[in-house]
Amino acid sequence: MREKLGVDELKQMAQRVRLDVLSMLTKAGSGHPGGSLSVTDILVALFFNIMNIDTDSFKKSGTDRFHLSKGHACPALYAVLARLGFFPVEELETIRQFGTRLQGHPHPKAPGIEVASGSLGQGLSVACGKAIVEKMNNSGAYSYVVLGDGELQEGQIWEAAMFASHHKLDNLIVFVDNNGLQIDGKNDEVISIKPLADKWVSFGFNTIEINGHDIASIIKAVDEAKQVKGKPSVIIAKTVKGKGVSFMEHNVDFHGKTPTEAELTQAIEDLKGAE
Repeated sequence: MREKLGVDELKQMAQRVRLDVLSMLTKAGSGHPGGSLSVTDILVALFFNIMNIDTDSFKKSGTDRFHLSKGHACPALYAVLARLGFFPVEELETIRQFGTRLQGHPHPKAPGIEVASGSLGQGLSVACGKAIVEKMNNSGAYSYVVLGDGELQEGQIWEAAMFASHHKLDNLIVFVDNNGLQIDGKNDEVISIKPLADKWVSFGFNTIEINGHDIASIIKAVDEAKQVKGKPSVIIAKTVKGKGVSFMEHNVDFHGKTPTEAELTQAIEDLKGAE
């Protein structure tokens, strides 16, 4: 299996992934930068340090499974997969173009993608399915899923949560990308999901709350989740939509608005200034 990156290396990789996201979406002229930037640190920690997965084994039982339920954040996932060697980094520039393998939402034609996503609310069910298969096979593998916070307004999420708790899926680890914004505005104003931690606790989940941009905390939270037996775990990661780019942070407009060439220049300066 591949060598794990340390925390400092993971931070550098996260910045590289953010630059990839901005570059590819500026060229495409469409896509979702805000949620891609908020989830970047989680994806980098999972793929480059936490998960037992590589380019040859991501579909095989016995290795960890991953599902990006908030599929509109796929630019960050594509960048991570490319940097891992699933496909050439140069292919990132084809996102959303006719005939590309890198569609606007994840599709299995893209290397590293097992199940299509993008229709919100379904991802926890997919992750439960993967988890229960690995548990039945006694493989020791974990199933990871990343949910959007606005996505938690979907009823199917809570049906799947009941299923996971009932079946004691302690090999299921859920991340909530809790950036507080969705396409129509603030979660609190659209449909409040609070009290968020209490909801997951009431559904039988081991519940952990962290700063979703602190990579060391992400790794520690997963380690803690793996120590809990008999129940699934959820890691509620407080994040910033548009993280790392001054004019995108906390700005709902960049849920689905891509930067102009001039804005890209500013965004690159912001990210490189933070290194």
